[in-house]
Amino acid sequence: MFEALSERFESAWKTLRGQDKISDANIKEALREVRRALLEADVSLNVVKDFVADVQEKAQGAEVVAGVAPDQQFIKIVYDELVALMGDANEPLADADSKPTVVLMAGLQGTGKTTASAKLALHLRKQERSAMLVATDVYRPAAVDQLITLGKQIDVPVFEMGTDANPVDIAKAGIAKAKADGIDTVIVDTAGRLQIDQDMMVELENVKTAISPNEVLLVVDAMTGQEAATLTQTFHDQIGITGAILTKMDGDARGGAALSIRQISGKPIKFIGVGEKVEALQPFYPDRMASRILGMGDVLTLVEKAQEEVDIADAEQLQAKILEARFDFNDFLKQTRLMKNMGSLTGIMKLIPGMSNKLSADQLQQGEKQLRRCEAMISSMTKQEREDPDLLANSPSRRRRIARGAGYGDKDVSKLVSDFQKMRSMMQQMGQGGMPGMGGMPGMGGFPGMGGMPGMGGMPGMGGGGPRPGFRGYNTGSKKNKKKNKKKKGFGTL
Repeated sequence: MFEALSERFESAWKTLRGQDKISDANIKEALREVRRALLEADVSLNVVKDFVADVQEKAQGAEVVAGVAPDQQFIKIVYDELVALMGDANEPLADADSKPTVVLMAGLQGTGKTTASAKLALHLRKQERSAMLVATDVYRPAAVDQLITLGKQIDVPVFEMGTDANPVDIAKAGIAKAKADGIDTVIVDTAGRLQIDQDMMVELENVKTAISPNEVLLVVDAMTGQEAATLTQTFHDQIGITGAILTKMDGDARGGAALSIRQISGKPIKFIGVGEKVEALQPFYPDRMASRILGMGDVLTLVEKAQEEVDIADAEQLQAKILEARFDFNDFLKQTRLMKNMGSLTGIMKLIPGMSNKLSADQLQQGEKQLRRCEAMISSMTKQEREDPDLLANSPSRRRRIARGAGYGDKDVSKLVSDFQKMRSMMQQMGQGGMPGMGGMPGMGGFPGMGGMPGMGGMPGMGGGGPRPGFRGYNTGSKKNKKKNKKKKGFGTL
């Protein structure tokens, strides 16, 4: 969602390139571009004025560090101010000493409040905190049924009393049930309206008074831009909230909501929704978001995604197979599916430093298409052929059969086999050093047949080569880190 904003900021940096130092004269044009970028991203005018003034003050008083270009120093100043604007640090969900912890969800209709409740419950489960959902939206058709369906999907209990009961009574009974069952956290899904009205606020106030929640989270649609910040402030003034969940961050919103909420409402963004699936909820880290906005990627989030999906024992077995040249099509298929679980190729590329602006949407879509082609061809292979790729190297008849079964040409299968053999040989040669550019990340060690995507260093058939600056590689499979990850999931070498 920050592509346009990132491009505008890039224009600002260009005005300082080639300069010897930061001065009032040469930052004038850069500040103008920053202001324009923020306004086009639908950031509140007052926020933009304060932000630009702060950046100007810091830039004018900055001592130019030897060996650091003025544009890089200016980027650092803008980065620091973006982090400060969005709240300095992540503010985690409350964990009350007296159980259960109660979270009250509020928001207008259409913001994804019910889905966000389920996403939050699943997030808590991943942290080994038990959760219960309470359905108090008795007005919207099928709202209770939706929550029950989501609860079954993520294996979280849902407390409901139908649509005839009073929401206050449902909330109180749900918390009592959770307390009796020893549930850690109760998430109360409340009714929304198409717009703020007095009846909704009165009901929210009554529910809040009755259950005394530890958290009151407002679910806000990122597509509403700076209006999201105003909405957050209105809810806080009338019922008192502790934070916000910003949904639809994977859409084509311009980013104004993320940059305005904290400054205008005084309340932090605690989570962001990055997709429709129930797994698509992330804690909000201002520093990571600022890094994404400035096109510097987000390695930590990428690492966390991999840790959630890859078991360290599997990664070690895979590493052994790579070193012994036993990596086969079954392993390759497993890795591509693992990457799918981490998100789309587009989403992953945006997290890699230097990659967000290197690949066009068409190139990424082509990459997704090529992955599906590879998967279809591998699915047409016999069990023996998957386990022994060398069988296909010298057997045109096998390749023809696979091509017919997958619906592709003989040349497509031949290219897949050829690229796979090259990739396997290269991976073995790299050994403990990991794959260049991608650090040997499971699922991204090399994708045969994915030509035409420049800049994908170290991925055979994908063009480009060599490490990307800033993506050095994280080795959580080392002896030192294995002790840390003994009781939790991890991955071999990233």
